[in-house]
Amino acid sequence: MSQDHGIERLLAIMARLRTPVGGCPWDIEQTFASIVPHTIEEAYEVADAIEKGDMILLKEELGDLLLQVVFYAQMAREQDLFAFADVAEAIADKLIRRHPHVFGEAKVDSAEAQLVVWEALKEDERRRHNTTPQQPSALDGIATALPALTRAGKLGQRAARVGFDWPTAAPVFDKIAEETAELRAALAERESLERVEEEMGDVLLACANLARTLKIDPETALRKANARFEHRFRRLESLLADEPSTDPETLDRLWRHVKANE
Repeated sequence: MSQDHGIERLLAIMARLRTPVGGCPWDIEQTFASIVPHTIEEAYEVADAIEKGDMILLKEELGDLLLQVVFYAQMAREQDLFAFADVAEAIADKLIRRHPHVFGEAKVDSAEAQLVVWEALKEDERRRHNTTPQQPSALDGIATALPALTRAGKLGQRAARVGFDWPTAAPVFDKIAEETAELRAALAERESLERVEEEMGDVLLACANLARTLKIDPETALRKANARFEHRFRRLESLLADEPSTDPETLDRLWRHVKANE
């Protein structure tokens, strides 16, 4: 089956599912907003398949993610906004525009130099597309719907481009200590939950900036930490099946045993 035929078949299936008479009731009632959570979930499932190294699963999850694009495009076509072909054409144009060293006469010496050019081109696009009356900012264009930890890293990265940054990781550790002390103080002084939440947020933001300074993606680091915790906790549960206990010292001993024997 040709690639074009596969796309055309998928588009035809999606159009059939959305047909008012004889289509799928669930698909028909969906809106742009209602399928956003599914799109986000599918993107994470793609990441999960890659982290597992499961290429068969990756093919399936990429199909699910592609379906999201097709779904949005079908709804847009029904409203005479745009179609799938317009989406494909727009991204093709953008790729050519953002790679003048490949499709034009520009020259770059390294991947790092290309990243500088890429960001400059994106900034120019943001300025041209900015229709809000507010003053342009280095932070423009960072989607508010991103996971908070990912967005924290991107905000810090943008701020760093205009010099608002730490020179090394060392002072970021000091910042984390400072924010942690403020959180402890808020708890000790029995501050409101809102105040404690604010201080907790500052700790997390400082940690995200440390990850960025160390050139580590905070979302990926936390996702891997979650996976380690889940693996260790499941192992702990299996040990508790032979030695049932809720005693903190016993649980701590078994936890350290699990970590030591990974």
